[in-house]
Amino acid sequence: MNPLILTTLTILSALSERTGRAWRSRGDDSGASTLELVILILGLITVATILVAALTAAVKSRTDQIN
Repeated sequence: MNPLILTTLTILSALSERTGRAWRSRGDDSGASTLELVILILGLITVATILVAALTAAVKSRTDQIN
């Protein structure tokens, strides 16, 4: 597997664990502030962008090997 994909998946796993831990530790506060949601969404978009770039590079590399 491509090292960039492995790194991306590791980062995604760490972020999801951290987010889950933060939600569990909130206690009786219900809901999230707008800033927290914006930061979470930006983080997800960043991870998705990195994952797409890694997959594109892997496919391109494999296609070049075939040709």
